[in-house]
Amino acid sequence: MYYFIVNYTGGSGKAQRTWNKVHFLLNEKGIEYKAYVTKHPGHAGELAKKITSLDEDDIRLVVVGGDGTINEVLNGITDFSKIRFGIIPTGSGNDFARGLSIPTETDRALDILLSSVSGKYIDIGEVTKGNGEKRYFGISSGIGLDAIVCKKNLDSKIKRFLNRFGMGSLSYIILTISTLFSMETYDVKIKLKTSETGADGIKKDMVEEEHFDKLIFLAAMNFFAEGGGVPMNPNAKGDDGLLSICAVSGIPKWRTFIMLPVLTKAKHEGKKGFTLKDVETLTFDADRPMVLHADGEYIGDETHIEMRLLKGALNVMV
Repeated sequence: MYYFIVNYTGGSGKAQRTWNKVHFLLNEKGIEYKAYVTKHPGHAGELAKKITSLDEDDIRLVVVGGDGTINEVLNGITDFSKIRFGIIPTGSGNDFARGLSIPTETDRALDILLSSVSGKYIDIGEVTKGNGEKRYFGISSGIGLDAIVCKKNLDSKIKRFLNRFGMGSLSYIILTISTLFSMETYDVKIKLKTSETGADGIKKDMVEEEHFDKLIFLAAMNFFAEGGGVPMNPNAKGDDGLLSICAVSGIPKWRTFIMLPVLTKAKHEGKKGFTLKDVETLTFDADRPMVLHADGEYIGDETHIEMRLLKGALNVMV
């Protein structure tokens, strides 16, 4: 059975038009389904919990919405092993769909999920805050500049205005520039864990400690892009079991500003002030609370954070 969770607020009205088209196509194809429309913030997660708690073996859960709705649904799922996951993207960023090469054209996206046979297993990120509270993420989680921008973008008048013209992703760039010169930088100590298998076949863990002075941001990526297509770490893959880090520290803000076009063109690897690497887990402690996000959703101001991946946790209909 296909279960659709629909958020009408995505894309300033685009989501409702998209669902009307999906509804028509499903009926035309004779597909059996049930649909639920979200009524308030957090409702998508409540619906996901209800649906994935059903006593069924083949639950095909589809989100008609943007990255924020997808994040709510991921955090409402009670058992990843019971479901197959699908997306009809309607948001302004659509980085989750971008990471899976799912088109924004409604009929094409629907055809992909309906024709999916075995699907594709991808990793899901998990961030743990200082109080032990956990939050899943599909795209990325981070602290500093990108997190502050995500927090501002949640109720941004600029985003709502640009959404009317289908240019909502530009709001991330505008807010990034305005925030960069007003934000504080941070001193952060980080522990990075990786592992490798030696010639003897034994897996060995390696822990590396780094100190980032004047940190502007650190993004831990599951997919390669966030913020409406900004390729924070072009090496990131959603099924490699690794978090791909992009951090900027130790350089003046004006230099960071100059490097923004380089970042958006994915030419920043190896540049001064940029750190890109793949890790299995990371733990960091900041000198004072930093804004934290998961998939662009503000989840608190934290000084101690831990991140890891749940390898191959989610079967996506692609």
